[in-house]
Amino acid sequence: MDLDDRIAITELISMHGHLVDAGEPPDRLFTPDVRYDVSDLGGGVLIGPQALWEAGLALGDGNPVGHHVTNIVLTEVGPDEVASLSKGLGVMADGSCGSATYKDTVVRTPAGWRISHRKVIPRRRPLGR
Repeated sequence: MDLDDRIAITELISMHGHLVDAGEPPDRLFTPDVRYDVSDLGGGVLIGPQALWEAGLALGDGNPVGHHVTNIVLTEVGPDEVASLSKGLGVMADGSCGSATYKDTVVRTPAGWRISHRKVIPRRRPLGR
């Protein structure tokens, strides 16, 4: 993975919050068959960008007003696959916030780098407990 790939993948992951917070479908970030695993949040595994979009719409005002991604660490798995580990912060309308870890598989497609799998792991206890 060269520097251009690192920049493209980091921007891809960072763009998620911008699109969601603006109320725009995040379909340009994901493969058509993305598996978005929110099982640990009670939502199961969503398949495809449309399912993600519909789940966000269904959540309505329960969505954070701000999604922030930080601490992005990339590990090359193969020439066209990268594992990403990052932190997510969600800020709610009432000012409360929550933290999550994102474990992503990012793959090179004809349209560029796209997330093919995301596991969202909520962080509710300190020190990994």
